[in-house]
Amino acid sequence: MPARTGAQFLEGLRDRPRDLWLEGERVTDPTAHPAFRNLVRSVAALYDMQHDPALRDEMTYVSPATGRRVGLSFLMPQTHGDLVRVRTMMKRWADYSGGFMGRTPDYLNRALVGFASAAPYCAENDPRFGDNIRRYYEEVRERDLCLTHTLVNPQANRSVGPSQQADPTLAARIVEETSRGIVLRGARMLATLPTADEIMVFPSTLLKTGPDDAPYAFALALPTETPGLRFLCRESFDYGRSRLDHPLGSRFEEMDAVVIFDNVQVPWERVFLLRDVEKCNRAFAATGAVAHMAHQVVTKNVAKIEFILGVASLIVDTIAIEQFQHVHEKMAEIIVNLETMRAFLRTSEVEAQVNHWGVMQPAWPPLDAARNVHTRMYPRMVEILQQLGASGFMAIPTEKDLRGPQAETIRTYYQAARADAASRIKLFRLAWDIALSAFGSRQVLYERYFFGDPVRMAGAMFNAYDRRPYMERVKE
Repeated sequence: MPARTGAQFLEGLRDRPRDLWLEGERVTDPTAHPAFRNLVRSVAALYDMQHDPALRDEMTYVSPATGRRVGLSFLMPQTHGDLVRVRTMMKRWADYSGGFMGRTPDYLNRALVGFASAAPYCAENDPRFGDNIRRYYEEVRERDLCLTHTLVNPQANRSVGPSQQADPTLAARIVEETSRGIVLRGARMLATLPTADEIMVFPSTLLKTGPDDAPYAFALALPTETPGLRFLCRESFDYGRSRLDHPLGSRFEEMDAVVIFDNVQVPWERVFLLRDVEKCNRAFAATGAVAHMAHQVVTKNVAKIEFILGVASLIVDTIAIEQFQHVHEKMAEIIVNLETMRAFLRTSEVEAQVNHWGVMQPAWPPLDAARNVHTRMYPRMVEILQQLGASGFMAIPTEKDLRGPQAETIRTYYQAARADAASRIKLFRLAWDIALSAFGSRQVLYERYFFGDPVRMAGAMFNAYDRRPYMERVKE
């Protein structure tokens, strides 16, 4: 199957039921369940873009293996122009949701590009593993599979590592190796988009280099319907309301899940790293995967800030507050954020270099700076929306109100300087879904910790950034 359609994605979900749980009940068909049906339709719409004749060359390329067209997010870039092509495709997908879907399929497709291009890195652990990751990349590319992933151990006793927990299988670990593969037992966090076709179980990057942590060190992939693999979902933030009431949550609620491995059998051909703690800790940086992933993330961030700037600007215009200096300052802050993120993204492409594995890799320092600063940018922009809308967020009737007995009263008293009541309410409900709803609050938490603990990220930047040239210049 080459680049697939939305209908094919939905058909796959119905044909391959996974062990997916929500509110004490198993979800047998995500395409029909109220908590998932809108999300999977949104993902399906992304796949349909690949078959729009006007977008074919922007969204797909010719597979080097089959000659059929496959998704462009699988492209292994060889030139600076290739990175621009990939970014253009990713931006098209990000714009569909205004950047509010953080785990669209291109995110992990870019991760897979990094790992597969660095197959020799995996082969150093075991010669089979290099072949495994190459074959897996080709399988996902040619079948256009949708991936989720998990890499964090459960948040239990944070003062000790996984092997020192009250139960050594609290965190997913290898409990057996056989001639057929390995057996996993335990749990991992946090699989966003559990309606995906496959799950990549990435290595944790916080393991200690000792024998006790070796059973927790692995990289592998599995179909989400694998026996023993279970997804326990949090409460849904799609409340079944209309697109007017919850314009974002009713379409782009991705869902997050804890993944349970109940003696899950992993065949050897799906194992990419095993029991090598140091290799697992270094895998993202050494393979270049983190740079390719960050390239997608910063593209998504640009789309998201553009959307927020549009919403904020409409609020300013609708209620006529453009004359106030504090409004100018707040709007300028969002504009600076946008131009800063664009500059980071473009610089990563211009300064990209062919890496050790022969792939054009986006420059890491600007992407690292972008991921560090966005954890502070995003909550602040949400705060700005709250400050601009202020008490107006308490005056947002529902769609039923607009059609009910008080409709005429609402039309009279909810109007704005430059919009009728219906238009003003529609805008403010959109801003509410960004700044104050459960969906919006989850987005703030998500952006704070997208790449992990911001303090650890800052520490990693401090330790990795080469400051010596500037120190020497000062000494001169």
